[in-house]
Amino acid sequence: MSNQGAGKPPVKSQEDLRAHFGQVSALAEKKVLNHLDRFCRDFIALSPFLVVATSDGNGHADASPRGDAPGFVSVIDDKTLLIPDRRGNNRVDTFGNILASPGIGLVFLVPGINETLRVNGKAEISQEPDLLTPLTVQNVTPIIGLKVHVEEAYFHCGKALMRSKLWNPAVQVERHSFPTLGRIIAEQTATIGVETAEKAMEEAYRTRLY
Repeated sequence: MSNQGAGKPPVKSQEDLRAHFGQVSALAEKKVLNHLDRFCRDFIALSPFLVVATSDGNGHADASPRGDAPGFVSVIDDKTLLIPDRRGNNRVDTFGNILASPGIGLVFLVPGINETLRVNGKAEISQEPDLLTPLTVQNVTPIIGLKVHVEEAYFHCGKALMRSKLWNPAVQVERHSFPTLGRIIAEQTATIGVETAEKAMEEAYRTRLY
């Protein structure tokens, strides 16, 4: 457990928070851009994975993974991104949140690089064929996506990924050491047999990625 707060009053306000951590360095403030420069654009082109954070009108938060071949997120210009929608479970939590509250946060990761790229802004649902058609994969064209209007973009230091050793193959967990998603769903819902659930999940992974 951290002893960072030992001897200090509890944090209950923005003022308490700043008193606890001290002032933001000038460099940390200055690195925040209001657009995507060439470093941001190049990083996004290398990224096969990002996490999308949104919240609904009542403040309930949600974080959702998105992944595909490197560069699957389209950089329309230095203030605009487009994230294509691929086949999923149809919960559409992210889209529902954006309809209620357009604020969005993105974290882009690139395998082998410890630093990440954070992008914050406002999003809207896009159904524009001229933007979505170029994002066709395996003859499947996305018919909807998230258009993100960039307000902040900055690189995050690699300490979290270094501490977690995320890219180190030596610490990867053996897949058989944790139950399959089919088994988890079967036992959590008690509405389907384990064998049936596992076969359904294997089939979905094999034939319904796009």
